[in-house]
Amino acid sequence: MPDEPIYLRARSGLVRARDRAADSLRRARGAIGPSWERTRSRLRETRIKRPSNRALAWTGGIVGALVVAIALFLILFDWNYLRGPIGRYASAKTGREIVLAGNLDVKAFSFQPRATVEGIRVGNPKWAGPGQTADIKRLDVQVKLMPLLVGQVVLLNLELNQAKVDLRRDLQGRATWDFSNGKKSKKPFKMPPIRRFVINDGHLRMVDEKRKLVLNGEINATEEMGRAGRGFLMTGDGSLNGNRFRLRIQGGPLLNVDSRKPYPFDADIRSGATRVTAKGAIPKPFDLAQFSMNVTARGPDLAALYDLTGVALPNTPPYRLNGRLSRDEQIYKIEGLSGRVGDSDLSGFISVETGDERPYLKADLRTRSLDFDDLAAIFGGAPSRKAGETISPEQAAIGRKMAAQRRLLPDTTLNVSKIRSLDADVRYRVAAIHDAMLPLRSGDVTVKLERGLLSANPLTLDLPQGKITGQAHLNARAETPVTEVDVRLSNARLEQLIPIKGEPLAGSFVGRIKLKGAGNSVHRAASNADGEVLAVVPSGEIREAFAELLGINVAKGLGLLFSKDQGSVPIRCGVAHFQARNGVLTADRIVFDTKPVLATGAGTINLDSETMNLRVQGKSKELRLVRLLSPITVKGPLLGPKVGIETGKVVAQGGVAVALAAVVTPLAVLLPFIDPGLAKDASCASLIAEAGREGAPVKTVAAKTARR
Repeated sequence: MPDEPIYLRARSGLVRARDRAADSLRRARGAIGPSWERTRSRLRETRIKRPSNRALAWTGGIVGALVVAIALFLILFDWNYLRGPIGRYASAKTGREIVLAGNLDVKAFSFQPRATVEGIRVGNPKWAGPGQTADIKRLDVQVKLMPLLVGQVVLLNLELNQAKVDLRRDLQGRATWDFSNGKKSKKPFKMPPIRRFVINDGHLRMVDEKRKLVLNGEINATEEMGRAGRGFLMTGDGSLNGNRFRLRIQGGPLLNVDSRKPYPFDADIRSGATRVTAKGAIPKPFDLAQFSMNVTARGPDLAALYDLTGVALPNTPPYRLNGRLSRDEQIYKIEGLSGRVGDSDLSGFISVETGDERPYLKADLRTRSLDFDDLAAIFGGAPSRKAGETISPEQAAIGRKMAAQRRLLPDTTLNVSKIRSLDADVRYRVAAIHDAMLPLRSGDVTVKLERGLLSANPLTLDLPQGKITGQAHLNARAETPVTEVDVRLSNARLEQLIPIKGEPLAGSFVGRIKLKGAGNSVHRAASNADGEVLAVVPSGEIREAFAELLGINVAKGLGLLFSKDQGSVPIRCGVAHFQARNGVLTADRIVFDTKPVLATGAGTINLDSETMNLRVQGKSKELRLVRLLSPITVKGPLLGPKVGIETGKVVAQGGVAVALAAVVTPLAVLLPFIDPGLAKDASCASLIAEAGREGAPVKTVAAKTARR
């Protein structure tokens, strides 16, 4: 027996409801009283009239006819009529020509609608000139209907056949893959969930002028990819910044993908001698805004990773590092970083926040044992070339060139565009330092970079006794970078900074270097630097033999040395103050005062030619029968100066002595060397105070130390 029509059931319900209402009214009539009649009259006027059978039949017929008509339209309609309107709408939204040239077949009357499009062509934006960004021979898409009705896209099937994609980015950063039509978005790209994703014979070409990248690749995601297994495979070959570039990315099968389970993948990327390998997973498949992977990177120079990552890193010796790389929206993190850079270990944490004008890098890095010459590459130099050192061929070439030129300061041009490309806040701590020019023990520095201004502040380097503190700034905001250095040496020991066998010198040592220069390399900035340099020995001891030789008391000095006499005399004060102008340090005061000798000096240090020419004249405070009137000289390149004696007067005096020896008593031979001993003691406190009045950056603590 057929079911009762819906309109008859509705009518029966209305009748029953009316009867129940009338019964309730009769029971309440006694309480309502005389107003009942008026209420009943109003109810008669407002009650719903029962529709007639004919009206209900007409209504049901019309609704059914509409449903059938819509179904027939969706089934029989030729969707190719909409290719033009769809293409024009998409072109208007993206700002480029989009054409649906082939057949358009839509199966819309389903809980899983499906569409097949042939001959999709996506043109380039106007700035890129003629050509196609994408040319897809056939695209097949199937979605779930119910989630689509509430604004969610769930793709049951996405299949691309013979898709050719040509991507370009110019030097201005304009990219053909940017479909925002001028409306920038900070949100990362996210694909909707896809249950079945198939790519047959996909081709990718990419030319990125900004990264100097040219790539030709193939992409396939099929059920039968070969004996190695099924899944996603992307391979590419090309060049990156002049180096051969290759990549291989392989993932799990893209069939029956579960959005609740991570999607695994492996990656192998090579650029010249740089190689990055990764093994990880995407927690939510096709949501590229979140992923995590174990990464290993190795290569000749960390700076070369800029071409791959877009993040400027300093120049370094060869490295091998590994860590856990993750992404959460705009933030990338490397946790558990460990490995080696040159001959030094490195560990810590790095995060990079993208999405703004410049990436923001924050890091906390540590080194247990630092080979100090590994830092040379950061400033454009080269680590030591001695046996066993880790150094790249490029750095070895720089080292050979600097050695041939007898250069200490590197002249490698600084890439200011990289410094301007990001902001940073990095803390770096070193537990132990070895192979440094000074006896450094440990270090701690905080480096901040903001809009091209790099600051290392505070900077602390610990010595066995004392420390070096200060700050350094590199301002790359202008066309020519400007470097400022202001460092202090405090509470140090002379015998530790100048390690001579037998320790002929001992005492406290303080100093300061304050220089400022413009140039796009360390050498060029130093070659025009202005400022001053001060070194002070407030008190100490010097072996008496050396003190006598400083005054060129040959007889006594050599006698004490040959007798291995270890006696010492006090150093009352030592001051060396240089004024720097246009890269030349001129000594305006060199005084070294001991009990037997007062030595004064003058000269220059040229930071451009990296040479020095200093002259020290010693004066004995006591009457000496044997004396030389010749000053001690220190001349030559900074890396290897030579200590000598101006022999002109010595030869002349010697000639006089020989001549006298032939005609007079032996005592006459000593007359040319007699020193009346008229030199006066130098007061270290007064010298420091005088230098301070002339602009030398000296703390009063040095003067106090000298008076003790």
